[in-house]
Amino acid sequence: MAMTWIKHPLAIWTGNEEDAAGGIVVDGNTIVEVIGKNTMPSVTVDETVDASEHVVLPGLVNAHHHFYQTLTRAYPDALDKELFHWLKALYPVWAGLDEDMMRLGTELASAELLLSGCTTASDHHYLIPVGLEHAIDIQVDATRKMGLRTVLTRGSMSLGEDQGGLPPRHTIQTEQAIIDDSLRLIREYHQPEYGGMTQIALAPCSPFSVTTDLMKETAHVARQHNVMLHTHLCETIDEENFCLERFGYRPVDYLEEVGWLHDRTWLAHGIHFNDEEIKRLGHAGIGICHCPSSNMMLASGICRNLELEAAGASVGLGVDGSASNDGSNLVNELRMATYIQRLRYGSSSVSHLDAFRWATSGSARNIGRKDIGKLSKGMLADIAMFKLDKIQFSGSHDPLAALVLCGAHRADRVMVNGEWRVKDGELVDIDKHGLMIKHRAAARKLAEKASIR
Repeated sequence: MAMTWIKHPLAIWTGNEEDAAGGIVVDGNTIVEVIGKNTMPSVTVDETVDASEHVVLPGLVNAHHHFYQTLTRAYPDALDKELFHWLKALYPVWAGLDEDMMRLGTELASAELLLSGCTTASDHHYLIPVGLEHAIDIQVDATRKMGLRTVLTRGSMSLGEDQGGLPPRHTIQTEQAIIDDSLRLIREYHQPEYGGMTQIALAPCSPFSVTTDLMKETAHVARQHNVMLHTHLCETIDEENFCLERFGYRPVDYLEEVGWLHDRTWLAHGIHFNDEEIKRLGHAGIGICHCPSSNMMLASGICRNLELEAAGASVGLGVDGSASNDGSNLVNELRMATYIQRLRYGSSSVSHLDAFRWATSGSARNIGRKDIGKLSKGMLADIAMFKLDKIQFSGSHDPLAALVLCGAHRADRVMVNGEWRVKDGELVDIDKHGLMIKHRAAARKLAEKASIR
């Protein structure tokens, strides 16, 4: 790979206070120099990228998603419902997923994320009907093809409707099958080393879709193999009531009971915590992934980002599934997060810089990565570059603020692990239009299967 100087950006946010007005130098997959104002690189560069029209950020990190849901955007039977009813409408549809649909859904979501400036994504795939037992293997292949850095979570559901859970029985697996496959995936794909492109985490779907025994055993396996844990928690009041009725615990007490209250755990949504629980979560070093568009779409509530951070928790950002967003555009979530958090705390208490932090170093902490999320010497070369040349930016003054407040939707250049994956606003070596044609056909097929059942 060439020694590349990303030179003289219009604006740059590094995630720290280091002067980077002169740009950054990348060697291989690593940032080797951050250059201050009126300073030249100390190394000989092979390639120079003129960034004078670009806002440069660390690659955005998506800490929670469901890639397969790109196949059920704006699905008629799921419109205008809150979480539990929304899930009940969609579980029977998703039960029809096959391997081809899984691959296309993963590739489409990866493409959409990359085009929005996202360089690392965690996907939470928990629905594994008969015939889709190798769903995570498919995702590994697909995301490597797309060039997206990933933490793929081996999700699970084991508590069917007939046992007091939410998912239909034909969408769940036995606990032994779940644990055996979790161990296999860690053994075959997990890359814990610095710069790993594929990592595996373990992710029972939620307290209302798995048993207590599975939560405990998953925590045991994760501890033995030093992998992260992930689940949905405190997304709605219905979930809180479910935990109280079924387990006799509020959700955070339940989390502690099953051995999850520690710094290898991050949670999706995390809305309905009380003050005492926020202190406990912060003391444990828990990560919380804020999903603003999804939370607004399902009317779930507003995450308490500032209090969680003040307590010591990491707060990241996620698009959530494309059936509750209904997109996979991470830079759009910066705008949504800024505005919804201002509704909670006031406009003077939340800035666009907070959104940058949540979408980069905050999300990186969520997923247990110390090698991404900032532009500094020694960090991985995951970089997002945006132009402000669209009509919505005309008349803007502060480039960093404009990126969020004026509504950026698409990156101009994206580098992952030192390689350009997006140039001039288009994917490199990926036939986007061909992918869309196949993906749309798969979405129609899935809907047709659901109508027949």
